[in-house]
Amino acid sequence: MQEPLRMVSSFLKLLEKKYNPVFDDTGKKYINFAVDGAERMKKLILDLLDYSRIGTNKEIASVTDMNMLVDELKQTFYVTINELNAQIITNKLPILPNTRKTLLFQLLQNLIGNALKYHSTNTPIITINAEEQHYQWLFSVADNGIGIKKIFAEKIFVIFQRLHSKDDYEGTGIGLSICKKIVEMHGGKIWVESEFGKGATFYFSIKK
Repeated sequence: MQEPLRMVSSFLKLLEKKYNPVFDDTGKKYINFAVDGAERMKKLILDLLDYSRIGTNKEIASVTDMNMLVDELKQTFYVTINELNAQIITNKLPILPNTRKTLLFQLLQNLIGNALKYHSTNTPIITINAEEQHYQWLFSVADNGIGIKKIFAEKIFVIFQRLHSKDDYEGTGIGLSICKKIVEMHGGKIWVESEFGKGATFYFSIKK
């Protein structure tokens, strides 16, 4: 599916380049709409592939140091963190046996990425904690961003559900569905507690 989209996008760009003097403003707008649509469809296909691969992940379960994982993610988001002057605060996190590091990286990447994306006018502060319980570890990823209305607390984990238009925030509405699938693969649950305009805290559990 990606190859036909790549061809459509490429020919539209060639069309725009070759006949740019001929097109009026409306024609150029239509070309841009078409190119944008093709690019968004490509992103959607890639996200769907990520979602579908989770259940068939062949990575061997091993030990995952969540502290090292967060350090890696700070490097991944280095540019955005600096641009926003954001802070990521963590207490001592556990080392988890019998887990899949790649999936847990993807889980935290989505949650931290959302916290950075949906920031408010305040300097973004993201706090990551973990609490040991009898049969599981309970993690929390809290931010001081725009928050989520309570009526959408469950809806956001349903695939393709978006709370904002693509013009306001980029995304395909798959990221939190991926998080849910990853957590459930590790025997846990994920949920959010939030008040609109006052940040959000995502909780997820990982079975011991």
